[in-house]
Amino acid sequence: MSRFDIAAHDYRPETLAVRAGQERSQFGEHSEALYLSSSFVFNSAAQAARRFSGEEEGNVYARFSNPTVSMFEARLAALEGAEDCVATASGMSAIMATVLAHLKQGDHIVASNGLFGATVQLFSNILARTGISTTFVAQTEPAAWAAAIRPETRLFFLETPSNPLTEIADIPALAAIAHARGILVVVDNCFCTPVLQRPLELGADLVVHSATKFLDGQGRVLGGAVCGSKRLTEEVFKYLRTAGPTLSAFNAWVLLKGLETLKLRVEAQSANAAQLAGWLEAHPKIARVYYPGRPSHPQYELACRQQKSGGAIVAFEVKGAREAAWQVVDHCRLLSITANLGDTKTTITHPASTTHGRISPEARAAAGISEGLLRIAVGLEAVVDLQADLERGLALI
Repeated sequence: MSRFDIAAHDYRPETLAVRAGQERSQFGEHSEALYLSSSFVFNSAAQAARRFSGEEEGNVYARFSNPTVSMFEARLAALEGAEDCVATASGMSAIMATVLAHLKQGDHIVASNGLFGATVQLFSNILARTGISTTFVAQTEPAAWAAAIRPETRLFFLETPSNPLTEIADIPALAAIAHARGILVVVDNCFCTPVLQRPLELGADLVVHSATKFLDGQGRVLGGAVCGSKRLTEEVFKYLRTAGPTLSAFNAWVLLKGLETLKLRVEAQSANAAQLAGWLEAHPKIARVYYPGRPSHPQYELACRQQKSGGAIVAFEVKGAREAAWQVVDHCRLLSITANLGDTKTTITHPASTTHGRISPEARAAAGISEGLLRIAVGLEAVVDLQADLERGLALI
């Protein structure tokens, strides 16, 4: 067993990020061990039967049990203040597993109209084929969520801040509306991570992550996770065990290393983003900046209550629509032109033609994603260098 008992002490998040969940093998290694095995050996037929039935705890088969993955799950659960965590192969598989574990044909979801494009596709197309329907509403209007509830509504799903406009949902208000009707609240906490926001403490039932983003932090591996009470995550585990969207042991090991520096990275990246957002807001070629840490943001006061800072994502509209936006992107020499986010390297993307390019023009318009919109995920470079890189294209508009 681990020498680090998280239940016995009130450790700070930075300590949990380095120590929580670690199990040492018979070799006593200081770093977390990487267990690369597809299956595990039993001492007897009786023990094998007990393991398969769940009567005895222990590893069985890597599709649903691996010590390295378990360490990652325990550490992230500790950071989110969750009773349990189930790791998955990606953020999208975490969302899929959550929905299919708790909903069935005929059930209904109310979701924000400002979700990540792939999540919109999942709800609108793939889940719709299974008979699970979704109504999309304004992220920032609790009354719209309440009005969208049907007798068959089983789940509220939201990202806060939203991707890419950084709209803030009032988690306690939506939780109160949902729980009064027995509806689960699921929050995608990818943008903030538990460093800046802990949705379970605000009333959410489950938290999902694309661990690919800030939790890794260096663009190395894919991963996802679902955190919450054991009662709710157990259903997700049952889905995982059968369907198999499994986090690999190697990816879990990489993510464990990422969590060790999560607080340092997110806080530094958020500070850089706040500085860059201020510069963009004063720029004559910029029509509008979306950043929760700026007083100009429509939900600034709510963000101050719910988050520890504005985060590391900045969205802005350039004057001149797509042609001007692409001009800025194409003249970047330092910023990476990629749709990934949460990396130590700053990235830039044009959402209307990338992350949200597969949804309909009407859905993009409803979500407020214009042709002139750009999203920057701020990294750890010097802000003055990021400004100079952006200015190269902005000067040509």
